[in-house]
Amino acid sequence: MNRILLTISVTYIFFILTNLNVFGQGCVAVRHMSCSAPAMSSSDLFKQNQYSKWQVSVGYRYLHSFRHFKGTEEQKERIANGTEVINDSHSFDIGLNYQFTNRLSFAVNLPVIINDRSSLYEHYGNSVTDNPSQSRFHTKSNGIGDMRLSVNYWVLNPDKHTKNNILFGVGLKLPTGNSNVKGDFHKLTKAGQDSIVNRAVDQSIQLGDGGVALNLEVQGYSQLASKTTLYYNGFYMFNFRETNKTLNRGTLTGVDPIIAYHSVADQYAARMGINQAFSFLEGFSVMLGGRVEGVPAHDVIGGSKGFRRPGYIVSGEPGIAYMNSKYSLTCTVPVALARNRIKSYYDLQDPTGKRHGDAAFADYFISVNVTRRF
Repeated sequence: MNRILLTISVTYIFFILTNLNVFGQGCVAVRHMSCSAPAMSSSDLFKQNQYSKWQVSVGYRYLHSFRHFKGTEEQKERIANGTEVINDSHSFDIGLNYQFTNRLSFAVNLPVIINDRSSLYEHYGNSVTDNPSQSRFHTKSNGIGDMRLSVNYWVLNPDKHTKNNILFGVGLKLPTGNSNVKGDFHKLTKAGQDSIVNRAVDQSIQLGDGGVALNLEVQGYSQLASKTTLYYNGFYMFNFRETNKTLNRGTLTGVDPIIAYHSVADQYAARMGINQAFSFLEGFSVMLGGRVEGVPAHDVIGGSKGFRRPGYIVSGEPGIAYMNSKYSLTCTVPVALARNRIKSYYDLQDPTGKRHGDAAFADYFISVNVTRRF
């Protein structure tokens, strides 16, 4: 019985580890990414699925961002005045994984993204003088995002180490998503008539960033009791390109050269928590942990010019999971505990030190993942 419970517990943990999904937190453009190691961790599970070399997974994410922050201070007047920027994002992450051995695997992931953004300031403006009717308009982006390819390797042999293990992964992010999606922006003429300007949509709803990136990830678990396990995972994405060719404001006229184009920024995420399985509910477990994800102001490799909204969000992450011999299902709802729109490279060039842009964040997001083993 203890052996069975151990297998169930570790199996859950590994499936949970494979689903560190990062979803753009509103205006802080964290691209949709996930850890991509195969969902096999214990020796019993590997033997049970020794002919299941393939895995197919689908992840769904949803967020609604609207709450503006400058630093850690919320700009409550934005909601009170009705001038908040609203992003609604739906993303489906499709993954395919091949298990070469019980330690080595290869994965490919491709997101399909549906974004909707509404605002006043991008169109007629926020003020009553510029926008007497306080009209709000929408821009959208739909399509595939940036593809990820990765190779993952367990440090310890899963056949011999079922209670503790750690995995390292390395991969590439490829610019398959459109980084220059355009939309229609409404402007008022001097005569008060509506006119349309077609230009690039905001960076936060672009489908890709236009760059090739190196992605490093780590994940692991440690059994604390017969049905209780600690899990942790994280990644850092190193973008090699400084800026892409997308004009930030649709023109170079009157725009500071530092923010003339969209930045191709690094991004990161980390996650840790406890998973609890139950002997009286075979196949089910619950989890509770914390996570942090964000975009830095300065990239590790190359320059940091271009328009970006750097920042991070710290969340508490409750969730539930179910797994049987062929299928795995998890649902988590990370809830924001702290949000910080840090100063960008552009902000930091202000000699007075006063310039500090803002960004909109979500209160929570919903994440659901389904995996089928063959």
